[in-house]
Amino acid sequence: MDYTYSLLILLLPLLSFLVIGLPDFAGNKYAWSHKTAGLIGTCSIGLVTVLSYITAFQYFTAPRLADGTFATLVPYNYTWLPLGNLHFDLGILLDPISVMMLIVISTVSFMVHIYSFGYMHGEKGFQRYYAFLSLFTMSMLGLVLATNIFQMYMFWELVGVSSYLLIGFYYGLHAAVHASKKAFIVTRFADMFFLIGILIFGYYTGSFNFSFTGTEVHIAEGMTAFTTCDVSRAAAAGGFILPTALVLMFIGGAGKSAMFPLHIWLPDAMEGPTPVSALIHAATMVVAGVVQIARLFPIWIEYAPQAMEIVVYVGAFTAFYAAAVACAQSDIKRVLAFSTISQIAFMMVALGVCLPGHHGAVLDNHAQLGYMASLFHLFTHAMFKACLFLGAGCIIHAVHSNEMSAMGGLKKYMPITHATFLISCLAIAGIPFFSGFSSKDEIITACFEHSQFIGWWMTGVAAMTAFYMFRLYYGIFWGTENKELHAHHTPHEAPLTMTFPLIFLSIITVGVGVFTTLGGFLDWSWASFGEIVSAAGTAYTVHFAPQVAITSTVIAVISIALATYIYKGEKQPIADKLYKTFPRLHRWAYKRFYMDEVYMFVTHKILFRFVSRPVQWIDEHIINGLIDFSAWGANEAGESLRPWQSGDVRQYAVWFLTGAVALTLVLLSIL
Repeated sequence: MDYTYSLLILLLPLLSFLVIGLPDFAGNKYAWSHKTAGLIGTCSIGLVTVLSYITAFQYFTAPRLADGTFATLVPYNYTWLPLGNLHFDLGILLDPISVMMLIVISTVSFMVHIYSFGYMHGEKGFQRYYAFLSLFTMSMLGLVLATNIFQMYMFWELVGVSSYLLIGFYYGLHAAVHASKKAFIVTRFADMFFLIGILIFGYYTGSFNFSFTGTEVHIAEGMTAFTTCDVSRAAAAGGFILPTALVLMFIGGAGKSAMFPLHIWLPDAMEGPTPVSALIHAATMVVAGVVQIARLFPIWIEYAPQAMEIVVYVGAFTAFYAAAVACAQSDIKRVLAFSTISQIAFMMVALGVCLPGHHGAVLDNHAQLGYMASLFHLFTHAMFKACLFLGAGCIIHAVHSNEMSAMGGLKKYMPITHATFLISCLAIAGIPFFSGFSSKDEIITACFEHSQFIGWWMTGVAAMTAFYMFRLYYGIFWGTENKELHAHHTPHEAPLTMTFPLIFLSIITVGVGVFTTLGGFLDWSWASFGEIVSAAGTAYTVHFAPQVAITSTVIAVISIALATYIYKGEKQPIADKLYKTFPRLHRWAYKRFYMDEVYMFVTHKILFRFVSRPVQWIDEHIINGLIDFSAWGANEAGESLRPWQSGDVRQYAVWFLTGAVALTLVLLSIL
């Protein structure tokens, strides 16, 4: 099968960025019109989406290899920097993970491009916005198509730069500039550990490959295949070095995926335009850490299985922390932001519980289940979370506020947004026949296989998810309408450019949910996500665990019922009473348990005072002083020697005779 066209998947958004961006950066005189810039960006991503779907259809309908796995294809591979046996390659890798991610990224990005036509209409910097969107999309596509860890890191950093530019799009607002710098600094700090891990990994293994299997790959004619690493050195390093490298790389992934305590950048990233929030949260940036671990999963399993416990407990705590904070937020975008942190943590936990088999097998059903469930939840979450964020954008567009106090009773004004938002809430809550049910249920099943404690912990977090999402839903569409605010500006449904993406994403959410729910209960092997993506690469059929499925569904329904009882009415006496009873707890949750304040204290009161200022004093007084002293000494020496170069021949003769006499006397005294 010829996949040479796959290079266009990267080139089209790059060309779109250049075509839209360069004229705009040259000045308003040369910039495209808003409509033209938007059409160029949207059409290029539309073509990328078509190519991605063609790639997925060709790849997943092609015959499997003799061992039951899909072929690993490298249509392009170019050695960029050869350094002996270790070299830096750039190319395109097609395997089940990358092809699945092509669908996720292209679909969400295309919907965001269409949606932005309506949401960003009339905004200053419209052309710049679409240029940055194209750059962001290209960076995300390059990250998942990378053939090796170093190439992944290059696009990883491009994603960081793109997010910085988009979060700070409203650069005239201090909050937006602060949020973009915060995101950039926190993720760069985490990426330092990622880079150190990559360098350790490459030095000890002699390779930047994602696995050490040495599996043959099919490549285009004239291209070079992957070189296998020095497995003997890798095995020798496996006791300590490789686990250390993998944990360091996980820290980089934890920063990008906003795991505790590196989560602080993501809520503030909501200062960017809402479509950007949808792209960051639903596509690749915040799931980059999940993709990284999934890519390196064979090495984790073989060389660092015990270290995966770190992934489990960091993810489990983050999931609970973010859910607790989401229960108290009033800004609808920040509720969704903390919801994203919690859901990404679910994916991390699912990967972490994939420990080696209980009977010596490397990848038994226990390992297969969590891996499959994690990537399945990545897929389902991308669709309904994009729908939720874009729906939030429609709501903000209608009421000109992010606060729930400005909303209430909007269901009669915004029927399409209301219906699609409700579908997405049911999906994230884990209700059967919606996409989130199948993926989250399998994650919880895998957690129970790992330990009862983690299983019940994540079940509790799932219950909190259903509660805070329906608290959000009722606060927006039911509850007390802010008639005073609405009298000045009557809410209305968004235009078709904004509602079409909501409808499309909600159809996917329902369609995938019905398909996989029936498949899981009726044992339809062909309807299982594990048929295309699994830890071992072979087909893996999902069988629902009835006890877990029933328990999680009942708990979700109870949580929704509780949220309905508390928040559906025009008044919320129970919520008011709880607030009065536990004001301090509510305040702590609302302030995100003061994590930002902790960081400010550590940086300003400790690092700046006891590290930065002493270093500054040493730099100014000692280092600069030594340099200034050297300059002063050279200057004084020059001033002292200047009379010797007066140009007076008689003076030179005197010095010559004086020196000759002195030298003669010295020689006579010696002799």
